[in-house]
Amino acid sequence: MTARILNGRDVADTVRADVAERVARLREQGQIAGLATVLVGDDAASATYVRTKHRAAEAVGMPSFDHHLPATATQHDVEALIDDLNHDDAVAGMIVQLPLPDDLDAERAVERVDPTKDADGLHPFNLGLLLLGRPGPVPATAGGIMRILEHYDIDVASKTAVIVGRSFLVGRPMALLLGAKGVDATVVQAHSRTPNLVEICRQADLLVAAVGRPNLIGPEHVRPGATVVDVGINRTNVGLVGDVDFDSVAEFAGAITPVPGGVGPMTVASLLANTVTLAERRREVA
Repeated sequence: MTARILNGRDVADTVRADVAERVARLREQGQIAGLATVLVGDDAASATYVRTKHRAAEAVGMPSFDHHLPATATQHDVEALIDDLNHDDAVAGMIVQLPLPDDLDAERAVERVDPTKDADGLHPFNLGLLLLGRPGPVPATAGGIMRILEHYDIDVASKTAVIVGRSFLVGRPMALLLGAKGVDATVVQAHSRTPNLVEICRQADLLVAAVGRPNLIGPEHVRPGATVVDVGINRTNVGLVGDVDFDSVAEFAGAITPVPGGVGPMTVASLLANTVTLAERRREVA
């Protein structure tokens, strides 16, 4: 293995330490920077993700509020709970854990969240701010990737960044962040149906894989020396794997994030950072 390993856990430790100091400072000023989660139904993976977020909040001294509705909850039940949290002064940020049960409208639920409490950065208003290059909460995974690049001094200015994935959770926000003025990457947005995907990926100085297909990206996709960021978290019969065939790609890449231990820890850390930032902004305008 020749690639430099971009350890997201180390970066997350740095972010969490900063969040803890800011949470304590707000507490001294009489303000609670609380994080609320809304979980609907009995999806085991979602429940695990929510528990992870609450443990992370507790570790930085951030109050957290766990709201779990049964799978039988109606759209009205979900939106009524979100409305209550929108008006709760102890809640600085909230997330609606996705996916919701099939009979519920996830878009309506996300849009019900007060944009000034949108810890996930997924409200259309905040995605619009991102498109315009204005301050606002950034989608947690995309923001976490940017922190990893910054931490390891990976400069993408005037470089080619290829993003494989186009979801509003990761792919599209990543394209906006990497192409923003001051970051200045030249961005190519690809996806699993892109013709000549190998040829396009091999142009990348920075390759971000965010499709949700195990081992989609192999060594044939990677220019020697490129930085590879693997966003995939795929549960298989051999365990947790990413969208990148780590062992073979690491022989060619200059740097690579592992799965687990790469982007995942930074998603949670960025969620906490968004929450405390939202709390600080609410105090500024109060």
